[in-house]
Amino acid sequence: MTTEIRGVHCEIDDQTREYIDRKVARLEFAKELIVGLPITITKGKKQGYDLETTVHFRWGKSTRVGVKEFDLHKGVDALFDKLEEKVTRVKAKLQHHKGEATVRTAESAEEAGTEGAE
Repeated sequence: MTTEIRGVHCEIDDQTREYIDRKVARLEFAKELIVGLPITITKGKKQGYDLETTVHFRWGKSTRVGVKEFDLHKGVDALFDKLEEKVTRVKAKLQHHKGEATVRTAESAEEAGTEGAE
């Protein structure tokens, strides 16, 4: 999983980068599913920070998560709370679909069962 942190209208210092890297560790449970995680931090004039990220999954799907917060560290916390929830839902959905028998597999199992009985 590659992580890219970009600041728009603000400088991202090493302390903030380290803080974000520690938060990325919360996504270790899904590191085999995520290919890229670019994070954009935009400083507004009065309203604080806009934090956005687009999670790129290995099968080509991507999903966008964003947060607006006055304090940068609270914004990073809120962003990763939403991100963890979103990735958990996608992973559960993937595991649910993987475990179900499809119509084709059910039909082929029935055909194999009837052919063996004859």
